[in-house]
Amino acid sequence: MRLLLWYWGRRGGGAQQTLALARALARRDDATVALSLSAQCELLSEIRSTGLAVDAVPTYRSAAGFAAGFLRVPMLAGRLRRQAQAFRADAVVSVMTHLWTPLVAPGLQRAGLRFVPMVHDAEPHPGDPGLLWEWRLTRELDAAESAIAFSDSVAAGINRRRPALQVHRLSLGALLTPGGPVAAPDRAADAPYFVNLGRMRAYKGLDLLRDAWRLFQPRFPKARLLVAGEGDAEALAPGLTALPGVEVRSRWLGEADMARLVAGADAVMLPYREASQSGVAPLAHGFGVPVVATPVGGLTEQVRDGVDGVLARAVTAEALAEAMAQLCDPGRRAALAEGARETGRRLNDWDGMAGQLLQALERPAS
Repeated sequence: MRLLLWYWGRRGGGAQQTLALARALARRDDATVALSLSAQCELLSEIRSTGLAVDAVPTYRSAAGFAAGFLRVPMLAGRLRRQAQAFRADAVVSVMTHLWTPLVAPGLQRAGLRFVPMVHDAEPHPGDPGLLWEWRLTRELDAAESAIAFSDSVAAGINRRRPALQVHRLSLGALLTPGGPVAAPDRAADAPYFVNLGRMRAYKGLDLLRDAWRLFQPRFPKARLLVAGEGDAEALAPGLTALPGVEVRSRWLGEADMARLVAGADAVMLPYREASQSGVAPLAHGFGVPVVATPVGGLTEQVRDGVDGVLARAVTAEALAEAMAQLCDPGRRAALAEGARETGRRLNDWDGMAGQLLQALERPAS
């Protein structure tokens, strides 16, 4: 099979997933792969090191660059089509949507190319601009020959919009993997270290985590909580930064930062109010770290309650505090960590996931 992987974003989960897939596909004898990437992609050199053919197209680094670069979209769309045609691609797979994807994808369809988007969200998150979001997804699904989803929740959302569109259901793997054995944190048994990482958004429930911590921390005063990522934590959860045992780092986290912070945690917190799925959950499991999450969307598929993490019984501060308390029992914490390591072995198997992708795309949708 001849696959063209397309990702014009600069950083984050899309770049990490593109790199992981490229590495796995490059090791296979049953696939020939090329890529269309942003020249500004922060992992471009790592992806080039796979030896696969890469076309690095100029996109942008800033809002001003986006405005100027917008004029280049027709030219870049033609460039992508010509690359796919010259490569004789069996499918053009969009690893993650980009601001320009809905402008480019219809041209792939018109050129007779098989366009298959990986859809990470089938519904807008609270705070997303709904009209623009709907327009973007509509354009992509209308151009798609089939689509890829990473949770039943997202697959159902695609099916509600396009009942006739074939949806391939794959697993979302661990986007960062440990380079070797991860040492257990050296802390007292009654002092668990919780982390909440990633872009700070309203739907991710920082206010819920704040209220849960207020209930939880007096019972376990040695426990610690780190909230880190790009955004304004205090605007989303007023009073969070002043709580005892809480540290907030408001900045973008690179791959090395994410790996280090997850590997050093006793549990990763996902207090979401709604979710499609989370890229942080497989990252945590990939490092053998349990996840404490609310029972929403695809999180209920990613976290096996009592095996590799704990699902709160409800989306409330009280239920989340109860779930966190389970990590304060050393025996329970050790058992959940072992379960997370077992899950992580599967999620770190990108060779297997590359095989699943090829098998899913083996036959075009009828």
